[in-house]
Amino acid sequence: MDRIDSAVLKKNAGFMPLEDDLKPVDVKKTEALPFTIKVVSSPVELAQAVEMRRTAYGRHLPEFAETLGVEPLDEAPGTVVLLAQSRLDGGPLGTMRVQTNVFGPLALEQSVSLPDWLAGTRMAEATRLGVARGVIGRMVKVALCKAYYQYCVQHGIDWMMITARSPLDREYEAMLFEDVFGENAFLPMSHVGGMPHRVMAKPVARVRQRWAQVGHAFYGFFFETDHPDIDVSTASMLAEDGQQAVSSSSESTRLWSLSEA
Repeated sequence: MDRIDSAVLKKNAGFMPLEDDLKPVDVKKTEALPFTIKVVSSPVELAQAVEMRRTAYGRHLPEFAETLGVEPLDEAPGTVVLLAQSRLDGGPLGTMRVQTNVFGPLALEQSVSLPDWLAGTRMAEATRLGVARGVIGRMVKVALCKAYYQYCVQHGIDWMMITARSPLDREYEAMLFEDVFGENAFLPMSHVGGMPHRVMAKPVARVRQRWAQVGHAFYGFFFETDHPDIDVSTASMLAEDGQQAVSSSSESTRLWSLSEA
């Protein structure tokens, strides 16, 4: 896999217009999924996401799974929780949390100091990924990754960030994420129980170009197929008393105005 000169990417992806690389491509088809993906907007939906996390983490990290519950970051400004729900019965099939650095440092920055070439860029970190078992779970994982990418595009994010433990790191490597530190360097991450993870990044503005160059297997799913069931428009958490959520357009405006301050 070709390596990226990160300093050049910071210059080219962080501080130049992204219209050329992010403009829509011709959608070849519209495809319905057997599940929906949305931004959590109520305590009930957040509880479903937490249930899915416990189930997924419990298969490999049962002790850590027992510690999982609703976390302060789930409801923090600049953070959304994505939830995949079955069309059959509404049950949870997958979840992912996406935190931006608009309002403060990313969770991974509790454990590492990011290099200077990321300074001043807009970043988003995906954490707490969990999906159901089997074929449906694999499909949900790919769809959640598409939702993550779409969210980053919509919010002007420069870098998609993840931390990945072995052997899941190879899946992200296959999606052309690159090591931020040394190649295959595993570092302890406090926000995932101190377990060693690779810190990896991908420039949002170059995803489509690079995937097209290598003929990536997910290119058609991400860029040539419209999935109406994936909706990453944002809204505030609904209050317990049923208070109306903030509209996605006003929330987006608020994020942009604060990020530009």
